[in-house]
Amino acid sequence: MSTDDARGWFARRVFPDGDEPDPRFTLANERTYLAWTRTALAFLAGGIALGAFDIHGVHPQHQKAVAVLVILGGLCIAAGAAVRWVHVERAMRRGRPLPVPAIVPVLSLIVFVALAVTAVMILV
Repeated sequence: MSTDDARGWFARRVFPDGDEPDPRFTLANERTYLAWTRTALAFLAGGIALGAFDIHGVHPQHQKAVAVLVILGGLCIAAGAAVRWVHVERAMRRGRPLPVPAIVPVLSLIVFVALAVTAVMILV
């Protein structure tokens, strides 16, 4: 059985070319993906908490808007993590430099906007 035949259909479909990387690098890439997934779940939990509990002095519509923003941020993080996992795995298989993590500025922007809106809501 050749190496290509030993791989599952998913691996052959998503990673059709290149060489198998060192398993340690693939597992490290997977751990990074799981860390981003935990971050996305934390955003989801935070958004649900913002929507579920009344915050004294904050208009309910503003609170709901921030909750939706935080939940959408978690959605973006989850999607970005999956895309990044594939791009890093492909780069390793093709012997190319790893891609720049575009998810980091997105996450920073989401956190900044959520914090700025929350600060304005509390101070006004």
